[in-house]
Amino acid sequence: DTMRRVVRQSKFRHVFGQAVKNDQCYDDIRVSRVTWDSSFCAVNPRFVAIIVDASGGGAFLVLPLHKTGRIDKSYPTVCGHTGPVLDIDWCPHNDQVIASGSEDCTVMVWQIPENGLTLSLTEPVVVLEGHSKRVGIVAWHPTARNVLLSAGCDNAIIIWNVGTGEALINLDDMHVDMIYNVSWNRNGSLICTASKDKKVRVIDPRKQEIVAEKEKTHEGARPMRAIFLADGNIFTTGFSRMSERQLALWNPKNMEEPIALHEMDTSNGVLLPFYDPDTNIIYLCGKGDSSIRYFEITDESPYVHYLNTFSSKEPQRGMGFMPKRGLDVNKCEIARFFKLHERKCEPIIMTVPRKSDLFQDDLYPDTAGPEAALEAEEWFEGKNADPILISLKHGYIPGKNRDLKVVKKNILDNKPAANKKSDLINAPKKAADASNPQNEAKLDEILKELKCIKESISSQEERIAKLEQQMAKIAD
Repeated sequence: DTMRRVVRQSKFRHVFGQAVKNDQCYDDIRVSRVTWDSSFCAVNPRFVAIIVDASGGGAFLVLPLHKTGRIDKSYPTVCGHTGPVLDIDWCPHNDQVIASGSEDCTVMVWQIPENGLTLSLTEPVVVLEGHSKRVGIVAWHPTARNVLLSAGCDNAIIIWNVGTGEALINLDDMHVDMIYNVSWNRNGSLICTASKDKKVRVIDPRKQEIVAEKEKTHEGARPMRAIFLADGNIFTTGFSRMSERQLALWNPKNMEEPIALHEMDTSNGVLLPFYDPDTNIIYLCGKGDSSIRYFEITDESPYVHYLNTFSSKEPQRGMGFMPKRGLDVNKCEIARFFKLHERKCEPIIMTVPRKSDLFQDDLYPDTAGPEAALEAEEWFEGKNADPILISLKHGYIPGKNRDLKVVKKNILDNKPAANKKSDLINAPKKAADASNPQNEAKLDEILKELKCIKESISSQEERIAKLEQQMAKIAD
């Protein structure tokens, strides 16, 4: 076995992690102290979002990536929840849209202004109400626009059409105990869940049926995690009966025995797995650990190959994982983590050492881009589609995001009007707008003018950035 390990060829054998310099960190952030095993941090190519301590409700920070250094105490937050925020997730098809789940039993979806927040955001685009207990998990569909999954401590999973604000699928009788995590497969046709009853379930959400399950996936009583890999297999982390941390690989077509099972150590932090489908590398970040271990998954024994460990002095409170299109391909960066300390967020960069400056296409196969492959309605009707891939050869240039519009369907027919202030306000407004064509024309005019102004501002900003770069070069 050791011989084979020595000989095994992999371009990721020498991946190394490096924390950025101090001035590249986000400092003086009061990271949330809620006892909940989510990652508390979500990142995309524009923003880093971090759940923070907030008095009298729940809040999270959204910082443009370049806004490093000390973050002022008065920096605006997203703060519409009345209870602590437990989980956040950026929409994969719109870098300005983020969902949050909270102890107040609601899910909220927010539109972040293009250049970040200048004032605190208290009004979500839509509030999704349907859970009867706190909502600890939110996860966007990987390929269908505006489809969002949430899971709560009521042991229910709800799948929403965010574009209409409706709950279209409610899986409330499949779990008898707390759901630890939910993961979509690559095309979003299935989900897998890990639960407190030690079962991993594979569920077809549209048929509302369990297609595979495994009892006692890990024997220990502490929380597990289960995620889908690109080939359809399932990777789990959990604890043995002796409280040793374990990782395992399963084939959902035959869950009797794991493909591979490895014991790791006796630490008691829950292992959060972060998976990169392009390289087939899994990074394990234990809550409270000060290390990130990473493994390559292949189809030859032992299937899960240990690569290396990135170690630091400080334990991690949470972790964000950058999507591939947010990485610097010129530096052979294959992963970037945003590690939460008690008072700061520290980016950690994983690199494959290469001598050449040319684009390394073996490290960067085409990756999931920001375009949705399906509309919500198509997915709910039964269609499936793989992610639309993009090349990173010339880096990723973020395009314009369209605003998230929520069109509530005949809202007054299906619930008492007095339920929600916002519906009452929206309904008469819509009626008035529709009855007055002059208003419509005027609105169009204003929107056109706004668009022009925005475009000229963004071109000026680009010009400013170029001039600043020139200044910097001269100064150097």
